[in-house]
Amino acid sequence: MSEENNDEKLSVKPKKTLSLRGGGVSQGTVNQSFSRGRTKAVVVETRKRRINKPGDTPKPADKAPAAPAAAPAQADEAASNLSQSELEARRRALEEAKARQSEEEIKAAEEAAKRAELDARRKADREEQKRREEEAAKREAEQRTSQEMDAAAAASAAQAAADPDAVRKPVREEPKPKELKPFERKRSTEDDRTPSRPKGGDDRRRTKLTLTNALDSDRGGKGPSLAALRRRQEKAKRAALGQTGPREKISREVKLPETITIQDLASRMSERSVDVIKYLMKQGQMMKPGDVIDADTAELIASEFGHTVKRVSESDVEEGLFDTSDNPENMVSRPPVVTIMGHVDHGKTSLLDAIRNANVVKGEAGGITQHIGAYQVDRDGQRITFIDTPGHEAFTAMRARGAMATDIAILVVAADDGVMPQTIESINHAKAAEVPIIVAINKIDKESADPNKVKTELLQHEVFVESMGGETQEVEVSALKGTNLDSLLDAILLQSEVLELKADPDRPAEGTIIESQLDKGRGPVATVLVKRGTLRTGDIVIAGNEWGKVRALVNDHGEQVDEATPSTPVEILGLSGAPSAGERFTVVENEARAREISDYRQRLARDKAVAQMAGSRGSLEQMISQLQTSELKEAAIVVKGDVQGSVEAIEQALAKMNTEEVAARVVHGAVGGITESDVSLAAASNAPILAFNVRANKQAKEAAEREGIEIRYYSIIYDLVDDMKQVMSGMLAPERRETFLGYAEILEVFNVSKVGKVAGCRVSEGKVERGSGVRLLRDNVVIHEGKLSTLKRFKDEVSEVPAGQECGMAFENYQDIRQGDQIECFRVEHIERSL
Repeated sequence: MSEENNDEKLSVKPKKTLSLRGGGVSQGTVNQSFSRGRTKAVVVETRKRRINKPGDTPKPADKAPAAPAAAPAQADEAASNLSQSELEARRRALEEAKARQSEEEIKAAEEAAKRAELDARRKADREEQKRREEEAAKREAEQRTSQEMDAAAAASAAQAAADPDAVRKPVREEPKPKELKPFERKRSTEDDRTPSRPKGGDDRRRTKLTLTNALDSDRGGKGPSLAALRRRQEKAKRAALGQTGPREKISREVKLPETITIQDLASRMSERSVDVIKYLMKQGQMMKPGDVIDADTAELIASEFGHTVKRVSESDVEEGLFDTSDNPENMVSRPPVVTIMGHVDHGKTSLLDAIRNANVVKGEAGGITQHIGAYQVDRDGQRITFIDTPGHEAFTAMRARGAMATDIAILVVAADDGVMPQTIESINHAKAAEVPIIVAINKIDKESADPNKVKTELLQHEVFVESMGGETQEVEVSALKGTNLDSLLDAILLQSEVLELKADPDRPAEGTIIESQLDKGRGPVATVLVKRGTLRTGDIVIAGNEWGKVRALVNDHGEQVDEATPSTPVEILGLSGAPSAGERFTVVENEARAREISDYRQRLARDKAVAQMAGSRGSLEQMISQLQTSELKEAAIVVKGDVQGSVEAIEQALAKMNTEEVAARVVHGAVGGITESDVSLAAASNAPILAFNVRANKQAKEAAEREGIEIRYYSIIYDLVDDMKQVMSGMLAPERRETFLGYAEILEVFNVSKVGKVAGCRVSEGKVERGSGVRLLRDNVVIHEGKLSTLKRFKDEVSEVPAGQECGMAFENYQDIRQGDQIECFRVEHIERSL
């Protein structure tokens, strides 16, 4: 059997080699070895390249697939050599490949369907947008046509009314041009117009600023600006209306502040910033849109672009804030505002106490008024507003402030004291404010009282009372006994009737800040005097640099009120800070305006303070030159007071004591108690803290002890001024006083070992003292100035040598003495000075 089988195999092999196969393809089997003795038969095909020689004809193409026909046979032969597991793996691989192919075909079909649907939706959107634009253009054209027809009808009617015969004349109608439909007009203009964007770029819908485009970060780059979109919409609208030419230039009124950026200027002119920059480049200036230019340059640019200019400034925010006109129909009588002025201790507050039946003097430290007080008094159903001012010389600004806010000034003069310096100053303040004066001659109950002396002294200052033939009313009163107080009130009411004081209560309130302070429980509190209008709770008030909403109004009796009519003094609660005394206040319409004005004023105050500091500091060279030329010594201090007027008075009193040699520099002056920040500032400036009617909290006390800062408390301004005067007097350099003693003439010069040159002299005038100052004179020219080191009479040291005697003298550290020189002796004394 084996032989037969071998014979069969031998007979088959020649047939395999001679079988028909693809051209040049040979096939064989190779055994592939693996690890652990495993082997695998691999079918290997070798295809030979067919080379066509010149002159050979290639085979027809239809016979080429003969090779693939043999592929199944080869595959079956290869498969016969594989195991069952390998066959199963090959089958699974084929099935997975077919499944993947089918899935990819399905997915490709779905994506194609989605793309087609998206394209259809975009096309529908474009058609809808186009339809809307056409409808808008059509409506606008119809509206314009109807307006033209109405205008023509109105013109014809006017012409018929003016010339009735003209109606009968036949009017030749001009042939109207053929009106295109909106879509035809748009298509014709689009055909004539060159494309504004290159082909292949994003269309209008893709560059439109939408929420999707703004949040889509894959687009890259920055989208068009709102101005570009607006210009594109205007361009499309003009194209829809057939306006293909350049649009008409619109002249605008451009508001120009003191400084403006180029971009802001272009926006106000409705021009492109690129055009403005091009214009500047033509003028030789290379600038960017964010660069700042002044108002003159901006005005030149705006004029060049055909616009008109209106110059504005930051101060325009205060325009119309004060002095608005009153309504004459609403004017009603108001109470007079009376200011009591005069010298210190002449009885101003006591007189007001007697009128009010109150006692204010006992509440003031030292029995003197140190604050402005405002009160109201009823007299026969009529109200009178009194303002009490301090009489001390340090409170000059308070008296001036009181005079400016008043209608009538009462000049209080003590009958036993007469006219004093602050009396004269009060007269000058009243005359500067142009207010009438009523003279109240007080203390007539005293034995030394002499009212005629007061009247005579007032004549020297151009105050002519009625008893002396003048027009100024005078009343002799006694605050202690209550004499003639009714006569004084009647004189005030008479004077107010002459003045005819009226105000409009139905307008926003205006007035003056009398005083301000920081209250621990209530915050910033301002005492105000309403001059015009009515101040109500809830009004928005701007007072100096501060603003706020009125939370409460408190009258002079400590009661809360809902409103304050003209000539009424009240306290305002609710301001953002303590305003400066003497500032004006007014009610504004809203918080935005109040905040804007407050920011502007605070910015001005900061700039002014910075300018002053810069001027005081200067450069290093200026500081060196100042130190070389002047010997000014400054005493830095920190001032804290209970009210704004007290701080102001202290600063003015210290400024009056300044001289060319010493000066008091207020590093910080504010209202309120002493805090840690005040101590830190004082430590940095090496300055003491002067506290007037305020105290330091616990943390500030501990910080002051730790830093070694002195805090001095005062309740009377006299003591504060006196202490600062002593401090500044101690800073003054002592006065150098020179006293002449005598002359001595050098007769002969001796050389003494270990001593040097000794002059043998004769005292010709006065005397010579040991240790005194000497000047060596040669031909009446001072050669040397120094001290005597030796003064001998014969061989003994003596304290002094009188005139006519001879002595020996030697100078300290000087040897150039000659026979015939003259010595001048003098004594130097240093005397302490005071302000």
